Amino acid sequence: MLLTLYTCLLLLMTSGLGTVQAQDIHEDNEDMSINSPYQKLAPNNIDFAFNLFQYLQSVAPDENIIFSPISVSMALSMLALGADSQTGTQILQGSGFNHSEIPDSEIHQSFQELYHLLGQSDDNSEMNMGNALFFKQSLKLLDLYSEDLQHYYGLEKVPIDFKNWAKGSNQINEYIKSKTQGKISDLLSDLKDPALLTLVNYISFTGTWKLPFHPDDTTEGDFFKKDDSVVKVPMMYQANNFNFLFDPLLGCISVMLDYVGNSTFYFILPDVKDIDNVIQALSQDALQRWSESVITRPLGLYIPRLSLSGTYDLGDIMKAMDIVDLKKKQTDLSSITGNAKRKLSKVLHKAKLEISEQGLQQETPTESAGPNVANTKSVRVDRPFLFMVLDNVSQSILFLGKVMTPF
Repeated sequence: MLLTLYTCLLLLMTSGLGTVQAQDIHEDNEDMSINSPYQKLAPNNIDFAFNLFQYLQSVAPDENIIFSPISVSMALSMLALGADSQTGTQILQGSGFNHSEIPDSEIHQSFQELYHLLGQSDDNSEMNMGNALFFKQSLKLLDLYSEDLQHYYGLEKVPIDFKNWAKGSNQINEYIKSKTQGKISDLLSDLKDPALLTLVNYISFTGTWKLPFHPDDTTEGDFFKKDDSVVKVPMMYQANNFNFLFDPLLGCISVMLDYVGNSTFYFILPDVKDIDNVIQALSQDALQRWSESVITRPLGLYIPRLSLSGTYDLGDIMKAMDIVDLKKKQTDLSSITGNAKRKLSKVLHKAKLEISEQGLQQETPTESAGPNVANTKSVRVDRPFLFMVLDNVSQSILFLGKVMTPF
């Protein structure tokens, strides 16, 4: 889904989703906000998502990045609920929340509603997300019990044999594999040392395009990496009318592809030298500017077919971002660990996203009347790009990342 221009590209895969529809969605959200407290989370979660993306870019400028901002925000809020008041306040403030604007109780209630909303998969999309605490079998189960953590965040507690770490880590992998229907199967592949307490936050997503690509139109193409080397990738193709915009402030083109349901995929294609600048400029204002500037035009669209995953130790990230040091003596997570002196060894987050021709459970692509190929402008996502998956109902960023190498 790449632009021939050295600009930031964002493709909207649904024909006819222009500014009018964006306005309708906004109005729907205003109506829903009366009965949907999670709407209040969106501004804070979006700001935190871009702040976290900017940090990850600073430590991995030449690597692929993929994470789930809403899942990370939910995990941090869960940690805040399981902490003493001082530590909890520190975590929530580091996550972008202001106590004068939204009280703690409303934050957790809103996340509870959001958790249930996002977990409601249908025949056209599949979202698997959850939280699990794996602990040494000898620890008393009652010490780890927290009604609030289970109530708001669905935290599940799983005893593990940590004496045999090979067996114990395999138990964790199999648990997550089962919960994600096989999408995430090797969570602890890089974790060699045993961890007495391991909190896992996981998310996987598969969706169906509103305008699916036909597999017969997928051919091998070139992807130009930052170092000017070239790798071969399966390049999906479709000629159709797409919602499209050029952002003069970021010097980028934006296109969005809709999934069946409520989610939209954003492809953002900067010049390779400008990727860091574009990431630093991502903001709520940029998203609003894009929603107000969309036009519909015929495009011949080329997008690499790929599968991405990323694993991060949130404990290390929170410490580096000055949110909280989970291993610090003063940090109290006793509602999770069962003991104020007992510290979480690891807080792992793994996200996985698949981009393919059709998505979930659609064996025969829907035929659609596209524009005359001879009159379309070609847009090729054949070099490093940024991406975002947005849930339009809750305005939550489900996935955010960067592709430097498409495998």
